[in-house]
Formats: sequence, structure tokens, C-alpha cells
Amino acid sequence: MNQTPMYKVRKATREDCPAIFALIKELAKFEKAEDEVEITVEQLESDGFGPNPKFSCLVAESQGEAVGAAVYYSKYSTWKGSCLYLEDLVVEKSQRRKGVGAILFSTLVKEAGNLGMKRMSWQVLQWNETAIAFYKKNNATLDDEWINCSFNEQQLKEWGK
Repeated sequence: MNQTPMYKVRKATREDCPAIFALIKELAKFEKAEDEVEITVEQLESDGFGPNPKFSCLVAESQGEAVGAAVYYSKYSTWKGSCLYLEDLVVEKSQRRKGVGAILFSTLVKEAGNLGMKRMSWQVLQWNETAIAFYKKNNATLDDEWINCSFNEQQLKEWGK
């Protein structure tokens, strides 16, 4: 994996789940959506480190403590083939603007290449100007043509009733 003198990036383990959960909660707070986090540490452990992992995760460490994480998974494009989807990249508030996000992102881009992915994609909130500037600086394509769509759990349960 990747590292700098202050930060080391590695694959997450089951033991990292409490720290990953704390980072997820911190991200939700940053996005002003604290009440929307429904996942638990136990669900992270089961979903990410059980017999059929649904996601992968990189962790950035500083002095043995997790200070950032990138949660990602494989998806499939009917036009391109296998793709990597970055669900969330989060850095502890006290560690922001120190290069942690950049090293996580760089490591993930390399991982996508090593896995033979045809594309890597992610979303960014329109008001997150710092992240948008970072992605633009790194020549990412920002697409304003596609509209995000979703069903929540209740909508899924009510479908077809």
C-alpha cells in the first residue's frame, strides 16, 4: 500500500470497524445528515469481513490510529465492464488539509488499476467546493448530465404492493 512519513494506508481489517464507523458518523455530521446513519459496527463487520464481503475499505493511519477511510466496491457497467465505485472517502476533522485524503485517493486509484477496472466513479456534493477543486486538479470528469436516483428501505418494501 501507500505511505508518507506521517501516514500509512492499508487494507482495513475487521478490527478497524469501530474506527470506520466513527469516521462514517463524522462524515454524516459534515454532510449535515447525522440522523441518516443506520448502519452499526456489527453490520460493517458482517458486510465487509464476512464470507461474502459487500465492500472493501482502505484505512489511513497516523501513529497507529485510523484517521481516514475510503469505502469502495466493484460494480458493473454494461458499456465498460468492471468498475470501482468509491462510496465514501472521509478524513478525521483534525487531519483534514494535511494530505490524508490525497494519499487515500491516490492509493485507491492505483488499486482500481491493479484490479483491472475499466472505470472508477464516485459522487461529490455540489457544495463541497474543497473536494470538487481536488477532483478537478486531478483531472477527474465531473458530470452534470446524470441525475442521481434512489429508493430508501421503505420504498423498496412498498414496491408492488
